[in-house]
Amino acid sequence: MALKHEQDASAYQPHQSVQLALRVLETVAHHGIGVTTAELARTVDLPPDELTTLLRMLRREGYVQQTADGAYVTGDTLTRLGSAEGREAALTAKLQITLDELRDVVGAAVYMSRYIDGEVRVTQYASGPEAPAVNEWVDFRVSAHASAVGKSLLGQLDLNGRRDHLSRHKMARLTSRTITNEKVLLSKLASQPATVPVLDLQEYAVGTVCAAVPITAGSAVGCLALSLPVEHAHRLHHAADRLNKSAAPVLLSLTI
Repeated sequence: MALKHEQDASAYQPHQSVQLALRVLETVAHHGIGVTTAELARTVDLPPDELTTLLRMLRREGYVQQTADGAYVTGDTLTRLGSAEGREAALTAKLQITLDELRDVVGAAVYMSRYIDGEVRVTQYASGPEAPAVNEWVDFRVSAHASAVGKSLLGQLDLNGRRDHLSRHKMARLTSRTITNEKVLLSKLASQPATVPVLDLQEYAVGTVCAAVPITAGSAVGCLALSLPVEHAHRLHHAADRLNKSAAPVLLSLTI
């Protein structure tokens, strides 16, 4: 299986895009009746091409909309996610739409996972006939040491948090590639760059490869992941790169 090392994957940081997007949204909301592209460029101090890309994403996701004269005002998505009433339902619905779109963009099943109360939880996912979901043959909560999801989430904890999790969940050998030595796993987690996707090359399940990228909003630890049948392993790095570069809308939804 010809796969490059994990370090060759994209180091794109969706958090940077989200911070810029939040500045744009704050400016749009502050103006109320509408703000022009020129005014936005002056206020947020962004090059025209970067601002155009951000505005395109924000329009597509429904965070802003344009008036008849071309000015930008807040969109329906921002209104729904910014409301205390019904926010959780609106967030779940928005995330599902985004995951469905990501599935089609990367050509793989896509998963949203969170680390909640000391456990790995896959909270939402999008799959289909051409993008089958991984068979959860071992509960994801007890197999964090073997899955891309689990390793991405553990990688966002401090050393004590990682050790606490591993002390509660035995590192069982799921395939011949599974890391079962705690020292080895902790070393790999410590050396994993925060901006590079974590890979699972048949460590959780024979016949499946996965990748995960961190999605952390505030103190909440989360990640986006994808899975592919091993016969499509040659697409893993490209798919992980696209997932990473398309993660900003998910992170933005969680941040607002």
